[in-house]
Amino acid sequence: MRKLFTFCITATWLIAGLPALAQSRPDSVLHDASLAGCVQYALTHQPVLQQSLLDESITEKQIQTKLADWYPQIGLNYNLQHNFELPAAYFTGAYIRSGTFNSSNVGLSLTQNIFNKDVLLASKTADDIRKQSKQNTSFNKIDIAVNVSKAFYDVLLTRQQVSVLDEDISRLQKSLQDAISQYQSGVADKTDYKRATIALNNAKAQRKQSADLIIAKTTYLKQLMGMPNEMELKLNYDTNSIEKDAIIDTLSQVQYENRIEYQLLQTQQRLQQATLKYYKNSYLPSVSAFGAYNLGYLNNDLAKTYSQTFTNSNIGIMLTMPIFQGNKRIYQVRQAEFQTRRIDWDLAALKSKVNTQYAQAMSLYKGNLAYYLSLKENVVLADDVYKTIGLQYKSGIKTYLDVIIAESDLRTAQINFYDALFQLVQSKFDVQKAMGTIQY
Repeated sequence: MRKLFTFCITATWLIAGLPALAQSRPDSVLHDASLAGCVQYALTHQPVLQQSLLDESITEKQIQTKLADWYPQIGLNYNLQHNFELPAAYFTGAYIRSGTFNSSNVGLSLTQNIFNKDVLLASKTADDIRKQSKQNTSFNKIDIAVNVSKAFYDVLLTRQQVSVLDEDISRLQKSLQDAISQYQSGVADKTDYKRATIALNNAKAQRKQSADLIIAKTTYLKQLMGMPNEMELKLNYDTNSIEKDAIIDTLSQVQYENRIEYQLLQTQQRLQQATLKYYKNSYLPSVSAFGAYNLGYLNNDLAKTYSQTFTNSNIGIMLTMPIFQGNKRIYQVRQAEFQTRRIDWDLAALKSKVNTQYAQAMSLYKGNLAYYLSLKENVVLADDVYKTIGLQYKSGIKTYLDVIIAESDLRTAQINFYDALFQLVQSKFDVQKAMGTIQY
């Protein structure tokens, strides 16, 4: 009975621990490996982004540290002093010693800032500093999203090229069988099937190179996502929709305010204006209220030091203002004014840069779009030519060399088509980044 009870308890403990064990074990595969899933994974695990989020937390604590000076500052002071000799003083023509051999003081002090330019600056700029920190994080998110998206499509399109080569190998194998049959029937000489063998070997070698590229490009995608290399990544995407996703409106115009770099400069401009005001406020005095309550203890006998208490207390207002600092405040105000004007020029320079980036990205996109549409038509034409020449070869009208050339043209047209599609997708992201439509 005792053994049965022990067995039941042990089994219950193991069953209860299984969910926790399964939950603590990290996933070995990304379940949602779509483009959105990969980007979201990167935004959660990319080290650069994690550093940016930590920078946000650090900035928040720095703000709280500076704003803490608005609260009452309370301090405690304590000392215990023993005099081996009493201090001497000159009084009525004679030197006399006064005081006690033992003294102790316990003091409680309070200071409250009423007007302080440093604390005022911290209060005025707290929201903009927080915003600047979040905008830096958004800047990194946009970069990560664009780079992950490009790498994602790069892997997909390389896989499509491998599929093209698989189809090409299948056609070449059939052509080789036909060439051998023609040779065995005495219709063609042996050069035909040798040419077919050479073409097939070349296609297999090219297929091997492309397959190895998939491994390298997937590893690079994992790096951009912040994914461990041992974790399995099976991309989930409808390849038929890649062409649809690559098309964007080419009539859209750039809006400077959408660019995160422009938003960052606007935040820096507000912070610089607050700094300028801070230096102008340096001509104003700092005002604070203070209070203190002290307990004093005096006695010649150390054991009786705390037998009698002497108290004193006070409150007051303190005003401090530097009168002359060698024109330091004037120079600081001028420096802040120059820095404010410099940010104005930074905004102007950024507008020019954004216009250039947009013009270059849109021109490249339109060129890639035209190239892509041409190659898409070439694939249809090359496929038709290959089928026609294949039938003519079987009828004895065309030579096998014509078949090899047509098949090579078809393979080249298909591979070039997917290269053009990848370039189009890449330029699409460059246009969206230049326009500032990618937001996080």
